[in-house]
Amino acid sequence: MKQYRIAVIPGDGVGQEVVPAALRVLNRAADLSGNFALQCKEFPWGSGYYLETGRMMDEDGLSRLRDFDAIFLGAVGYPSVPDHVTLWGLLLPIRQRFNLYANLRPVKLLPGIRGPLRDKGPDQIDMLVIRENSEGEYSGVGGRVHLGFGHEVAIQTDVFTREGVEKVVRYAFVRASERRKRLASITKSNASPFAFVFWDEVVRDVGKDFPDVSVDRVLVDAAAAYFITRPEMFDVVVASNLFGDVLTDIGAVIQGSMGLAASANINPDGGYPGMFEPVHGSAPDIAGKGIANPLGSIWAGAMMLQQLGEPASGDRVLSAIEKALAETTVRTRDLGGDATTAEMTEAVMAALG
Repeated sequence: MKQYRIAVIPGDGVGQEVVPAALRVLNRAADLSGNFALQCKEFPWGSGYYLETGRMMDEDGLSRLRDFDAIFLGAVGYPSVPDHVTLWGLLLPIRQRFNLYANLRPVKLLPGIRGPLRDKGPDQIDMLVIRENSEGEYSGVGGRVHLGFGHEVAIQTDVFTREGVEKVVRYAFVRASERRKRLASITKSNASPFAFVFWDEVVRDVGKDFPDVSVDRVLVDAAAAYFITRPEMFDVVVASNLFGDVLTDIGAVIQGSMGLAASANINPDGGYPGMFEPVHGSAPDIAGKGIANPLGSIWAGAMMLQQLGEPASGDRVLSAIEKALAETTVRTRDLGGDATTAEMTEAVMAALG
């Protein structure tokens, strides 16, 4: 039997609640398969750890994570810790050091969920957003000088490399060729004549290897509008780090709730553990109340199983989510119901079989 080593980082707030819920489902899927098991090791890193130690994770944290097969994350963030500290102290170092250059965000309106868009149902909202995840606007290049003076200067520099852009664009073409053979590339090349004209050129060059995939070049402001007015025009979407970040939150809303949003941070070339997480944040306003939606975390776990090489089990978990929503009235508050985290998890467990 295969044994997969999973580094579990529940993190902060509702992460402490949705991660155990998701692991119940994932372990049940493993039992049903009979072919693999998950060996989980939990790490206490996050904002609470920072308040105690001054660090978001141990100094040797990255080297300790390196030998795991995957990283399963809950949420990071706390009101008393600045957001840039939480982001640059844990998430971005993992993404950048392990070169997890592809961030996958499925945007799909599931059966049984009433989305906020009028006349847009599951047939119109079904896309995969692939966000460049290791450079671009979040490269961290820049600085501040003359701090505290009236002539203080802050400089933030975006970094786009041919290797980085080409890798994520090529991966997006591959995924588009597996789906409906439509790719939308999101830029702002009219106002950014260097970085995003360069991006457009890379898309054009890589596209020559995928003649069966049609390509739409869409400016990010138009894409934000089209996500709401014409979501059916999108199948696979590829975007830079910042643009992908913004658009996928719009995607989460049109699929019904941030509580449903799942993500995978992967290196498609292999060699490093991927990191899988819901993207609803730590939600400190509801933390500890047992009402957080666990479905985003469970969905992220399904993506983890698929990436580990257990696609049948990953598909089975996703099907259980869909069945629970389509065939029961169990809903957490963000979905218009009054179910608890535990009750929503039990509905998925029952649907899993």
